Amino acid sequence: MSNAKADWDERIAIRSDETRAVPLPDLDPPASVTAVGGVGQVTVDWSPVPGAVGYVILRGPDDSSLEPVDHHSGDLLSVPGPPYVDTTCTAGTTYRYAVASVPEVTVHGRPGASVEATPLVDNGNVPAVRLTVDALAEGTELHRPWVPMVGSERLSQLLCEESSGGREIGAELEQALRRMHDELGVRTVRAHAIFHDDTRVYREVDGVPQYDFEVVDAIYDKLLGIGLRPVVELGFMPRDLASDPARTVFEYGAIISPPKSYERWHDLVRALVAHLVERYGPDEVLGWDFEVWNEANLEVFWSGSKAEWMHLYDVSAAAVKSVDERLAVGGPSSAAAGWVDDLLAHAASTGSPVDFVTTHTYGSPPLDVQASLDRHGFGRARILWTEWGVTPRHFNPINDSVFSGVFLLRGMRSAAGRVDALAYWVASDHFEELGRPPRWLHGGFGLQTIGGLAKPRFHAMSLLSRLGPAELPVAFEGDGGGGLVEAWASRDRDRIAVLVWNLTLDQSKSGGAAELTRDVTLSFPGVDPAWRATATWLAPGTPGDLVTAAAAIGVGDWPTEEQWAELAAHNELQVTPVERDGADLTVTLRMPSAVLVELRPPG
Repeated sequence: MSNAKADWDERIAIRSDETRAVPLPDLDPPASVTAVGGVGQVTVDWSPVPGAVGYVILRGPDDSSLEPVDHHSGDLLSVPGPPYVDTTCTAGTTYRYAVASVPEVTVHGRPGASVEATPLVDNGNVPAVRLTVDALAEGTELHRPWVPMVGSERLSQLLCEESSGGREIGAELEQALRRMHDELGVRTVRAHAIFHDDTRVYREVDGVPQYDFEVVDAIYDKLLGIGLRPVVELGFMPRDLASDPARTVFEYGAIISPPKSYERWHDLVRALVAHLVERYGPDEVLGWDFEVWNEANLEVFWSGSKAEWMHLYDVSAAAVKSVDERLAVGGPSSAAAGWVDDLLAHAASTGSPVDFVTTHTYGSPPLDVQASLDRHGFGRARILWTEWGVTPRHFNPINDSVFSGVFLLRGMRSAAGRVDALAYWVASDHFEELGRPPRWLHGGFGLQTIGGLAKPRFHAMSLLSRLGPAELPVAFEGDGGGGLVEAWASRDRDRIAVLVWNLTLDQSKSGGAAELTRDVTLSFPGVDPAWRATATWLAPGTPGDLVTAAAAIGVGDWPTEEQWAELAAHNELQVTPVERDGADLTVTLRMPSAVLVELRPPG
């Protein structure tokens, strides 16, 4: 498995034919750049620039040696907006910081004037942060970008009766998706490979195309029975339609070549869409999204050229719309936020429809691609991040960690109100792109383990789901307040809920960093001191941290039956009372950790 992973890491580089054909604006660097040193960190802030999809932070000992700060995500270095907390620095060392605007992910503009800052040495005293929650404010709608969508292994696995780790794959994948819907309110599922040969949708007999949607029907019947809708990713290529069937990806052999006939590809897409409308009715299918291919800007997923993929998009979009103009189609479903400008510029010139834009990123909050949509005249298109997560790497231990759960909180908070969906990739560790899992805790992408236990990222979503409908303003003071330490405050009729976390994007510190611990005081002026406070923790070593729990009871590659029961007992987050001091209460937040503080009237 390690050899497969190494081979995969080498193959996911951006395509060699990635060329810049779309002119981009020459954006000014941000104004009002500041850099403030704190214990173990420097917080860089700036004024946003119209037209920027993101920003790159540069650092060096002097202006002649500024380089982008790398937070070790394995993906984009750009971030969507201020502030940025640098914890890759060395305490006591003075640096120069500058910020450059990013008009499109493959380039960044010139940096502005640099500013100086020095991260402070830890003197043994825990720095203090103060959060003031305006609980009496009218509040605004609290946006929930995790609700519209989640990712999954290819959905044909719902029908699989084989086992992984002694657990039946199809039954557990179905239960994992059901839990996403029932407990977290997720509405749609996006997955690869509806045209893969295991669904038997297409074959040619004596050169004549034959369609069979029986397996697709079984898949979507099961999904709709859970209460979920599919995001229909149009791919990969059926063997009998492929121009080069030898070009494949994944252990299950998904074919990545262009079609040998774009006309037959059009007819296949049209036949599928027409069948779905006939079977499920137009009112149902009008609520589905049709996404063209997956990550064609990576050579591993598309063996053709960029121009060939743009033609595939045109043909696919035309096929979908030929069934019903109201059906939604979009793309580019790209890695690392690539090809967004390319697709939009192409569609603007050809007249192809783009009802929504899809793209992916890992290790950072999603960029603000609305600027690209506005620039090309697609400002009303929806923005769907159809893959997102803490790392793009399979079998990375960070996927099982508390850090990844707190990272999810930061990303969802950043995305709220500026994207239509942020789909975590994926729901379950029943996921076999590089083969079936070799052990229970294997650094899998899933929010839930084989065996159906919640990982810290699932718990993070559960905490988010407990926020109320009205978002409340929060003001920050202190070392790292509003950057290292963030909060999301809410209210419903008889409860105030504030989710607070401590996180750096720097994955080299995913195991923790004592110097980043903060004593956080939450203040609720105007709230009756008699209201009771409780805390629900997501932190290393507490219930919900499966890595610590597994180590404590000596789990090997797979738990024993007795260990399954012990792990399940340790898998529920605990709610504990917290003492208030008048309008305030104080908690100590290690990095990484999060706490949901809830206030309720007595009684």
